[in-house]
Amino acid sequence: MAEVSVRQLHKRYGDTAVIHGIDVDIADGEFVVLVGPSGCGKSTLLRMIAGLEEITSGDVTIGDRRVNNLSPSQRDIAMVFQSYALYPHKTVEANMGFSLKLRKINRAEVKRQVADAAEILGLTPYLKRYPRALSGGQRQRVAMGRAIVRNPQVFLFDEPLSNLDAKLRVQMRAEIRELHHRLQTTTVYVTHDQIEAMTMADKIVVLNGGHVEQVGSPLDLYDRPKNRFVASFIGSPAMNLLNGEITAVEDGSATITLAGSTLAIPASKGLAAGNRIILGIRPEHLKLADAGLLAKVRVVEPTGSEIHVVLQFQDQEITVVFRERHTLAPGDEVFLGVELDEVHLFDWESGERLD
Repeated sequence: MAEVSVRQLHKRYGDTAVIHGIDVDIADGEFVVLVGPSGCGKSTLLRMIAGLEEITSGDVTIGDRRVNNLSPSQRDIAMVFQSYALYPHKTVEANMGFSLKLRKINRAEVKRQVADAAEILGLTPYLKRYPRALSGGQRQRVAMGRAIVRNPQVFLFDEPLSNLDAKLRVQMRAEIRELHHRLQTTTVYVTHDQIEAMTMADKIVVLNGGHVEQVGSPLDLYDRPKNRFVASFIGSPAMNLLNGEITAVEDGSATITLAGSTLAIPASKGLAAGNRIILGIRPEHLKLADAGLLAKVRVVEPTGSEIHVVLQFQDQEITVVFRERHTLAPGDEVFLGVELDEVHLFDWESGERLD
């Protein structure tokens, strides 16, 4: 196991810059998730750590070694890909033990290490099968087993669950997290799915356009997003972001006007009348009320444990999550009450957090 440090990392393809001076510290044994929309640079960053992409400038260190000029095989890492990358003509046992054979480890030791990894992953009954006879989840376990037997300092996962169905993704999320708990190997995991990030990570690195937007624990990012981008990306359904203006600040309270409706919230330092702001509120922090924001129901989506309702508020859309089983239909007009202690304020122009 080892720490991973990324310092002022840049990546260019010709005149096109895709990574812009990223700094990330990953502690020994930590499970860190790189998350962001397609094209944000997360897979490129992972591949630079792995040695599969050339570094334009900056440094990557694993443990106490600067690895910029080392090949992937010299970095003591193991990577699990989205596509499994199994040899179709080799059995599960042969796939898992292949890297050990390349390292000239004796046959008995290879067999022992493969058997140990298979036991951890529940693959013992499948060791003599070929990949074509396995389900998607079993193939992904084989790919993980191949990584485990190498006993690397760092595991690197590149969207390993994206080819699986929804139910299997949930199961595999739990299995990967349990595996990390058992092995305590430093892990860097890439995904575009923020639910995966929230449920699996010790620490999340949110990327956007080749820049780091915020680094923190899942709940830190959920409860105190640094800016509008993180607020809209972390959370499902996404945070509602409403255009507003501060119309008065007095006696420790700020009055915010939203399309003719007003809210009074505790005033933060730096707020002043006339400031245009973006008010953020999570879908679960809105409720039906006798007064508040007047909105019209557009779509009702029962999920079983919850009801997701999309409403039109003036020229903006609001999503609400109800635990209660309200009877609502498209076209209904309702008032929404806001949990004022759960409001987030962002600067209109920069998108940065204000409170």
